[in-house]
Amino acid sequence: MSDQGTSGEQITYAAAGVDVEAGDKAVELMKADVRRATRPEVLGGLGGFAGMFDASALARMDRPVLATSTDGVGTKVAIAQALDIHDTIGFDLVGMVVDDIVVCGAEPLFMTDYIATGKVVPERIAAIVGGIARACEQAGVALVGGETAEHPGLLEPDEYDVAGAATGVVEYAGVLGPQRVRPGDVVLGLASSGLHSNGYSLVRKVVASSGWELDRHVDEFGRTLGEELLVPTRVYSRDLLELIRTDGLDVHALSHVTGGGLAANLARVLPSDAFARVDRSTWTPPAVFSTVQALGRVPQADIERTLNMGVGFVAMLPAEQADLAVATLAARGIDTWVMGEVSALEDAQVADGVEVVRGAKGVDGGSVQVVGTHPA
Repeated sequence: MSDQGTSGEQITYAAAGVDVEAGDKAVELMKADVRRATRPEVLGGLGGFAGMFDASALARMDRPVLATSTDGVGTKVAIAQALDIHDTIGFDLVGMVVDDIVVCGAEPLFMTDYIATGKVVPERIAAIVGGIARACEQAGVALVGGETAEHPGLLEPDEYDVAGAATGVVEYAGVLGPQRVRPGDVVLGLASSGLHSNGYSLVRKVVASSGWELDRHVDEFGRTLGEELLVPTRVYSRDLLELIRTDGLDVHALSHVTGGGLAANLARVLPSDAFARVDRSTWTPPAVFSTVQALGRVPQADIERTLNMGVGFVAMLPAEQADLAVATLAARGIDTWVMGEVSALEDAQVADGVEVVRGAKGVDGGSVQVVGTHPA
């Protein structure tokens, strides 16, 4: 006879570490926030097996192209967990996902999220989802569903990770990208809100080696180190859609400056026969970037390949439209400036001894050179 179960002890799901009632309570706590993150096309409510979205409007488009993206927040969640502040991480998630969609000119329509945690604490889950919902509301995106999974034994009780996916649509004739970029286009930089959600493995390593605590007040930041590191990602999608739709503007390409840094992400949206020259002297990165670099003695090339250096997005369009584009984004609260220009690769004036980045992430893109020095 097998000795399995001879102890006579009954093992329940709760005994295994999964609290179904806590999950139900989390759903109740998040309902009000999720209801605000909607669009008229959403069908049904929270709690269904699938989120539903009325796509009949697509039938009125000439050639609708669906765009989709998925992403997470990376190790920035470790900062949120250390500070026990969870209502901003949703902006990081939404920004990472929906702003990739707008790069091709698509309007993000709906999003779903996934949270894995060692232990469901209803208030913490509700705070995370509340941040996601508020960011979706800001972006004009419907949060049509999600999943919270309790993984005892795999994650510690206070640990969690988040991920999301979104879908958008664009007319085929309106798809932005390398095929539109022309010599003479200007490169516009759109200011980031800070570190956003990339490079936190480097940042956390630097902070740990420096001995700085998250509650340390940093005069250059005007707040604590932890508060600075937790500043949420700027969500650009609605602002960029407004830019694309503005009369008198012909936006050719957009680039979301995430993992890989400015040069690599810009190269991804250039044709292979194009060269973009970007001048550091046109902007001063926020203090957090120089602080991280100094604390960790991080080489310039490495920090620029890892962090956004104060540039969250890039737009390319004809030079004569630059002033209107800058004014349009300034009216929406985004500092924007001309940081470079595009030329044909064969006509490029390449600075000697300065790295040229060609393509990135498997894309046979163009070439980018970043020159000059940031103002003090």
